[in-house]
Formats: sequence, C-alpha cells, structure tokens
Amino acid sequence: MELTRPIESPRVRDEAIPMPPRRRSRIQLGTILKHAIIIFFCLIIVLPIVWVFLMSIKSIPDAYTGKLWPEQFDFTHYRYVFEHIPTFWHNYTNSIIVTSATVVITTVCATLAGYALVHLRLLGAPLVISLLVGTLFFPTRLVSLIGIFEIQNAVGLINTLPGLILPYVTLNLAISILIMRSIFETISHEIVDAARIDGASSWRILWEIMLPLIVNGIVVLVIVNFVSAWGEYLLAVTLTNDQSVRTLPVVLATTFGGFCEWAWPRIAAVYNMAILPGLIGFAIAQRWYMKGLTEGALKV
Repeated sequence: MELTRPIESPRVRDEAIPMPPRRRSRIQLGTILKHAIIIFFCLIIVLPIVWVFLMSIKSIPDAYTGKLWPEQFDFTHYRYVFEHIPTFWHNYTNSIIVTSATVVITTVCATLAGYALVHLRLLGAPLVISLLVGTLFFPTRLVSLIGIFEIQNAVGLINTLPGLILPYVTLNLAISILIMRSIFETISHEIVDAARIDGASSWRILWEIMLPLIVNGIVVLVIVNFVSAWGEYLLAVTLTNDQSVRTLPVVLATTFGGFCEWAWPRIAAVYNMAILPGLIGFAIAQRWYMKGLTEGALKV
C-alpha cells in the first residue's frame, strides 16, 4: 500500500525555514563625533542670536533677572527705537545704499580682473597677483585711515555716501579679485580657446560662457562683500560726523554709549533689526554659497 505524503501549505513551509537575522547597522564613533562637533558649533552661532531676540522681547525688570526665557513678553522696545532715534530709517537706508553699491561695484571689478588674470595673456599678471597677495599681510584699513580722510576732505567727500562707497570698494578689491581668480581657474582653458577659434570675442566669452559657470562664485563674493560693508564701523565713524548721513553700525555704537535711558532690551531690539537683512540674505543664498566654496573660493 502506497502512502501519500501530506501536502504542506506554502505558509507552513515558509514558517519552517528559519530567516537569517538582520544585521543592525553600527554607528561608527567617528560619525557621532563629527555630528557632535557640528552641533556644538551650530549652537555657538545660534544661541547668541536666540539670546538677543529673547532679550528684545523681555520687560525691563525681567531683563535683569538672568533668566533666558522671558516671564513677560514686551514688544514695545521696537517702537521705542523709532521714537528715540529720529534718523533711524535714514541710517538704515544709508547702510543699504552703501552696501549695495559696494557689492555691485566690487563684484563687477573683481569679475573682470579675475577673468583677465586667468584667461587673458597679460605680461604683468604674476606681479599683479603678488601685489594683491602682499596687501593681505598689512592692516590696510588702519594704515591708510589718515590718508583716506585727507583725500576725502580735499575732494569734498566728507559726510557723503560716495565718500564711504569708494574706500569700501578699494579695501575689499584685493581679496575679491583673488576669490574670482580662484573661481576662474576651475574653468578649463580649452573652453576659452574653442570659443576663440569659433570667433567669439573676450567680452562674449565672459558674458555667454563664463558667467553661467561662475554663478556660485559670484554669490560667495557678494556675501563676503556684504558682510564687510554692512558691519564696517571705523571708516564710517571717521568719514562722517552728521547723524543723518551715518550708517547703522555707527548709530548702534552711539546708542549703546550715549543714551542713559537705553536698557538692554531696547539695545537688543536695535541689534535684531541690524542683523535681519544679513540673516535673510544668507538664508536665501546659502545653497549657492556652499557650492561656490567647494568650487574654488576656499583656495584663496
């Protein structure tokens, strides 16, 4: 008599086969250390900004308790700034005009110079680069302060916005040219030679071929010059003596040291309004800024 073997269902068969245990991915110690360092430096940058913002919305008695979180929110300090600094909007506008003009002029000049030093055959290019690098080793802003004042006074540019724009452009031009030179060096010379063979002029090569390839580098240059011009104090306080012509950093220093009724929350409100454009601009352009750094701006 032939015995028939019972047919096992697929479910029973699958349950009978033991599955190999899954390997748990091990988190390496180096990865934990890298993330801890990144978080540490992020906290160093973010916590002071948060502290200043929370200080600006505290009541005055609450500001001197030493607690981080306010017990009572008070947003009237921002209105107090406009009431007690009549020229605040003029100073804010002055900073925007001076910074914008400095960024535009410096970016245009540095882009043209960087392109010429890398992709044009110039006889004195190595000498120019050596002089630009040499200026970075001297405190040019301090050494040239008296000379700048005498020149500005002689041509009648004291207490004027162009009298601030021109020195800002001059002092930022060396590092800006070196940044753009390093960006242009990442572009192959074969592209330029091929365009010249096709009959393109130097201006057309720069406008139609180079500029689309160096957008990220231009963003880096814009941010570097924006930070330098927006927070500049020494030249601004030296070349201006009229409150309505001065820029925002000078007003911040005057407010902090000159008015006895200015308490910490009111000063924090002024600082928040001063750093707001920079934070917004960097938040928008951070993607292109990081790409520009990796593409060659860090070579400087």
